[in-house]
Amino acid sequence: MEGVSYTHVGFGILAMALALGLLYVYKEPETVPRRTGQVLLEAYLNFVRQLLVDNIGKEGLKYVPLVAALGLFIFFGNLFTLIPGFDAPTANLNTTLALGLIVFLYYNWEGIRKHGLGYIKHFLGPIPWLAPFFFVIEVISHLARPITLALRLFANMRGGTLILAVVTALLISNFITLVISPPVLWFLILIKVLAIFIQTFVFMILTVIYLAGAVAEEAH
Repeated sequence: MEGVSYTHVGFGILAMALALGLLYVYKEPETVPRRTGQVLLEAYLNFVRQLLVDNIGKEGLKYVPLVAALGLFIFFGNLFTLIPGFDAPTANLNTTLALGLIVFLYYNWEGIRKHGLGYIKHFLGPIPWLAPFFFVIEVISHLARPITLALRLFANMRGGTLILAVVTALLISNFITLVISPPVLWFLILIKVLAIFIQTFVFMILTVIYLAGAVAEEAH
């Protein structure tokens, strides 16, 4: 379509390349990690493993590649929002919706794979005679999950990007602003950096929670 920009796709590929490059460079675990990158990557993977074990149990360790990959891609994608003029992939609804759909399809597939037709019991609630009502509510709730995942990440990243762009433009165009606003700009950058980490974690923890709910035995 004329006038439609797809630069976010290129930055999405770059985010994937950065994540894959990091994993390739530090692919060999070390008994005593000495390089900073190795320490950070192993700490991150241990964090993901613990997150899954705490919510699912040891069975959840098989989801480490999915959750870790999502976290790395979203983190690097979020970092691009700090650079004015960059079309960060996570500040584009197409990308965040694709990520939400990946999570949605995967956790439902895992629920069906583990429980078979019994997976439908997750949607029926604890009271048999209210099962039809619970079924409708649960289906709507599950269908909303990829949308809320996408909108939450998109809105936070896009909003922060727009604010930084406005403040940067004011700094460039106005000498008085140039004198007064640097502390404000640094404060906004700090808030933005915190948002990058928080939104990455939120997406990861919700993915883990959805997986835990799909494969849980308690619902049966």
